[in-house]
Amino acid sequence: AWAAGSPRCVCVYMSSSAAVEERRRLCRETKPMVCYHVDGLPAKRGGEELYRALRTAVADGNAVLRESLTIPPRDARSWRVPAGWIWRIVCTEGPQVADMNVWNARDSRERFYSSKTRQIHATHLTTGDRLWSNMPFLRPLATITEDTIAYGFDEDGAGVHDVIGSRCDPYTNFLLSGLTANTCCHSNLTRQALRDGLGETDVHDVLNVFMCTGFTRDTHQYFSKPSPVVPGDYLELLAETDLLVSASTCPQGDVSMACGACGEPDCYPLGVEVYQPRAGWLEEAGWQPSEPSAYAGNH
Repeated sequence: AWAAGSPRCVCVYMSSSAAVEERRRLCRETKPMVCYHVDGLPAKRGGEELYRALRTAVADGNAVLRESLTIPPRDARSWRVPAGWIWRIVCTEGPQVADMNVWNARDSRERFYSSKTRQIHATHLTTGDRLWSNMPFLRPLATITEDTIAYGFDEDGAGVHDVIGSRCDPYTNFLLSGLTANTCCHSNLTRQALRDGLGETDVHDVLNVFMCTGFTRDTHQYFSKPSPVVPGDYLELLAETDLLVSASTCPQGDVSMACGACGEPDCYPLGVEVYQPRAGWLEEAGWQPSEPSAYAGNH
C-alpha cells in the first residue's frame, strides 16, 4: 500500500523519435488495403445468372405487379415484401431522394446495418450489392437487382445511393438552426414506425436512395450534389427474406441545398411498386431465402 504523501512511480512508455518517425512513414507510404476479403462472401443463392435475369424480370413478363403506392412529399410510407419478391422505389414527378429503412418482417430486432454494408461493399451501392442485417443475424436482407442511374463515381468522388450519411433529423436541425422541424426523415420514419407498431428506437441508419454524396477532398466532410434522378428512374431490390420496408421522401428534395440552410427545397412524391416473380422461377434456379449467421455465439 502507498503511504499518504509517498511519491508514486509513474511508468511512461515512449518510443524513440526515430521509431516514431519510422512508424509514421510506414503508414503514409503503404498503399491502401481493402479491409474485407469480399471474395470469401457466400455466393448469391441461385447464382449470378438468376440475378442478371431479375434485372429484366418485369419487362420480360416474369414478375407481376401486386402493389403500388405513393410516398407523399415530406412524409413516409411502409410496405411489406415477401421473401423472393421484388420492390422498386420510382421517381415519378421530379428529382427527389428517399431515406429507406428495412426490417425483418417477423422480428424487428433484425434490421438493415448500413455500416457493415458499407464495409463489405462500398460507400455507395448499386446493382449486385446486398443490404446486410445487424448482428447477431448478419445476413443479406435484400439485393439490388437494378439501378437505372448507374452513376458510378464522378471527378469529385460523388456517388449515388449512399450508406455514409444518416437520415436528417430534428435533433441535429435544432442544433443547427434552433428551429423545430417535424418533417425530417427521422421524424417521418418514426411516425410511420409508430403506425406499424414499432417505435422511434427502431428507426435506424438508412440507405439514401437517389442521393448523390461524397466526402470533400480537402476537409473530408460529407457533401451532397443535386440528385441526377429523373422521372422513370428506379432502384429495384429482391427481398432475401420477409421484409418490412419504410421510406421517407426527404424534405431536402434533391438535396441541392445544405441541411439547416435557408430556403424551401422543391419536394416531390415517389412511387413504390411491389412485384411477385413467376411462381417457382427462383426456386427452380436454386434460390432460397437467406438465413441468419450460423456463428455459434460463444464469443
